Amino acid sequence: MVRVARERIADLFALAEREARNGNGTLADRYVQLARRVGMRYNVRLLPEFSELYCRGCSSFWVEGTSVRTRLRSGRRVRTCLRCGRERRVPYRRGRSAVTELAPMRRPASAQAEVGLAGGVGPDEGDESSKHDREGR
Repeated sequence: MVRVARERIADLFALAEREARNGNGTLADRYVQLARRVGMRYNVRLLPEFSELYCRGCSSFWVEGTSVRTRLRSGRRVRTCLRCGRERRVPYRRGRSAVTELAPMRRPASAQAEVGLAGGVGPDEGDESSKHDREGR
């Protein structure tokens, strides 16, 4: 039952993310609420990457700029829910850049390819003709 509960929680967070991208915030909040309820019923902890995606006070799914504000203060990342006002303070390491610290834990393969994180050679790298084009030759 625990394995099924973990799968259901992962599915509900995936649905919440999809609905938030489509602009339906109330349905995304409902999916988070259901995922938390499943976790409580079967005594299953949410994974750390899931706990960064919602407010513990009002169970709203966090979308940067819409339902959450993130500030970096004194070696901590402070996330403030714009619906209930609750703050979550998490320390971050100074050695890493703020961009990598704030990036989501999982990225889809399409996003990795766009950013150039897929590990392959980008369109401007490794090709001598493109180097010459950039230099104006």
